[in-house]
Amino acid sequence: MFPESDLGVFKPIIGSWYKSLENPQEYQKQALLDLVKQYEKTDYGKSHNASIVKDIADFKANFPIIDYRGLSSYFVEVQKGDYSAILPEPLACWVMTRGSTGRAKVLPATKTHLEQIFTCGARALINHVLRKRSFELLSGKILNLNFPSSVHTITVGGQTMTYGYSSGTYARLNPMYSNVSLLPRQEDIDTLGTGIGKTDWEKRFELAYQQAFRENVTAMMGVTPVILSFARYINRRHGKKPKELWNLHAMFCTSVRKIQSKYAPILTKYFGQVPVIEIYSATEGVFAQQLDDLPYVTPNYDKYFFEVVTNRGTKTLHELQRGEWGKLIISSCMFPRYDIGDMIEAAGKNYFRIFGRRNFLTLLEHRLYRLFLGSFL
Repeated sequence: MFPESDLGVFKPIIGSWYKSLENPQEYQKQALLDLVKQYEKTDYGKSHNASIVKDIADFKANFPIIDYRGLSSYFVEVQKGDYSAILPEPLACWVMTRGSTGRAKVLPATKTHLEQIFTCGARALINHVLRKRSFELLSGKILNLNFPSSVHTITVGGQTMTYGYSSGTYARLNPMYSNVSLLPRQEDIDTLGTGIGKTDWEKRFELAYQQAFRENVTAMMGVTPVILSFARYINRRHGKKPKELWNLHAMFCTSVRKIQSKYAPILTKYFGQVPVIEIYSATEGVFAQQLDDLPYVTPNYDKYFFEVVTNRGTKTLHELQRGEWGKLIISSCMFPRYDIGDMIEAAGKNYFRIFGRRNFLTLLEHRLYRLFLGSFL
């Protein structure tokens, strides 16, 4: 961690994350109590006795674990105009997932949720800048390879709203990018259409190349396979690797497992020996990010409440010992005890690895690794 004097203007973004890693138990307790106060405002929270919840035991006793399918009926009420069915504050927008592991999910988003996305999403970048004293990263452009933010329309309370993929929506709305410029602008990406096929991505990649090849691009941020596909496109179409075009200081990679073990070696082939920084994010939130050079992520204990369903029962995330693993459950400013569908393993000292979606093949692979190699870590 950094001394208070070193945090400067970044303290509001990153200070409480650092403090929460020093005392996760206390920060998780406070995060839960703050969240429960918000749940008290919703019909869902009232139906599960949110007002009597005073501690973790009460929370587990009164609130069931719920997944996207379980939330769908409440989203119908939000669409009708009754946001308080499940949300503690008015709807700000709708966002959709990529559907990389199944049918795309469409979720509501509130102002507080968006603010947390922006704050937590900046932490990996700010932490890296402070740790490496790489302040020149902030003076350049960040290459934007996000999905389109304007794809479909939905009628909410009699009014029509446009929505699109969460990555593009968050990029378009994020005020941080007023100071650290995205290139291309999300609005320019949206003009190219809504498709996500090969030819659609080639149009976006060409737009990014044409706007950026003479610019001072200092970082890339986005979905890891998309970043890799962009590098391969530039090499194939223009005969150059990205490392020949730009002097990158970091790549901030999201949305898939094995970023460090599988993707980082291939990315460095195209981008050079650039630090690959992992961010554990989803449409539902930015939950953790890489703290240092170790290939793990550390949670945002100050913003979300984390539980893990293990073969020995449900535990809070910070209680997990090295090698313990299970199904991740997240309580956020929108949804209590949300089963996000990911599996997580503890590496000790607040380091964790998301090792995949919860399905038969992921669990089989994980058990085989533990059987023959002793651990996945």
